[in-house]
Amino acid sequence: MSDENPLQPPWLNAPPVDPYPYEESHDLRVGPKLHPSLDGLLPYIGVWRGRGRGGFPSVEDFDFAQEIRISHDGRPFLFYESRAWILDEQSRPVRAAGREVGWWRPVFDGERVTDELEALMTTPTGVMELYIGKRRGTQIEFATDAVLRTATAKEVTAGARLFGIVEGALLYAQEMAAMGHPLSPHLSARLIRVGG
Repeated sequence: MSDENPLQPPWLNAPPVDPYPYEESHDLRVGPKLHPSLDGLLPYIGVWRGRGRGGFPSVEDFDFAQEIRISHDGRPFLFYESRAWILDEQSRPVRAAGREVGWWRPVFDGERVTDELEALMTTPTGVMELYIGKRRGTQIEFATDAVLRTATAKEVTAGARLFGIVEGALLYAQEMAAMGHPLSPHLSARLIRVGG
């Protein structure tokens, strides 16, 4: 048995560390080499910005702008970050809207990468969605396998998302089942590449 005090671990008085030493990039011309398992997702990597329309059976339709950043650090997954803001009739920002972060991971069959994907998406409003999906060319279709919520989050029970690269733009449509409503259209947008 050690005489060291467990409340005084050896790292407590250690010197500071340098910044995180590993690079992450949304631009394939710089940064780490893309993991070979992500070759089929290569068209998605970048910074995307554009407009969309939202609504739900219990929500009035609204226009929004959005920026999505999809990056990698050389390992076999992509980092996904989205932030949106509501627009008025003159396309001026009204207020901040939805945010989420997540990871897209290819599914392996032994050493071979498949066209199947797993995605984990998390919002600051207390909802975490686990999606299972499939890539067909430059199209990805996801459906929830599980939805977890904090005690104070809105009741979201299922979701579906369709992503595609069409004529160089990132298009998506998102459906949601929530607050007693079945799976219904919720968001759709067209984003153009602004970085990467």
